[in-house]
Amino acid sequence: MIDWAVDTFREMEELILDLATNPWFYGVLFIIAFLDSVVPIVPSEFTVIAGGVAAGAGELLDNRILALSLVIVFGALGAYAGDSMAYWLGNRSDQLVRRWFFRGERGDQRLISTGEQIRKRGGLLLITARFIPGGRTAMTFSCGLTGQPFLSWFTRWDILATTLWASYAGILGFLIADAVSDTSQALWIAFGLALTITFAVEGVRWWLERRRDRRIA
Repeated sequence: MIDWAVDTFREMEELILDLATNPWFYGVLFIIAFLDSVVPIVPSEFTVIAGGVAAGAGELLDNRILALSLVIVFGALGAYAGDSMAYWLGNRSDQLVRRWFFRGERGDQRLISTGEQIRKRGGLLLITARFIPGGRTAMTFSCGLTGQPFLSWFTRWDILATTLWASYAGILGFLIADAVSDTSQALWIAFGLALTITFAVEGVRWWLERRRDRRIA
């Protein structure tokens, strides 16, 4: 099982690094970021980091800063488009989800409570969830499900969230590639560091929520 996982990751690494040397990689980046927002099994962080590594190593364009900028722009655009799709799916499946998961008066109260929490802390939640694989899909779907305003609220916060996310992943890969000469090694160092930061942030968030719940109790 472990050998299979290692071989799979190596094949994925070779494929993405090979794609990252082609000018149409930006289109691939957009598609993967889009799909990951809707189906959270696609490695969008890994791909954006790989784009940053390729830009830092000078393998995308001669102008490394321009290449990094394009990686960030296409990654953010794909993520925003995917988040908008997840929002739309949540909004359109309102009645179906109510029948299956929010039945009766208690279900209505839970849904109303979820909507109120998103309205109170939604901007920060949307930004935080963007850095958690799977969490971003659940959050954007919930925004649509609870009927949060799309243009005046969701779009504004999600553009900020996706821009921060793509900038973080792309710049991280770029800086590591600038410091490490081996492209493959730079990719895995950057990805490992990104995972470590993600787990650390999620751990701090979990601890703060537990602390807040204890105070309320």
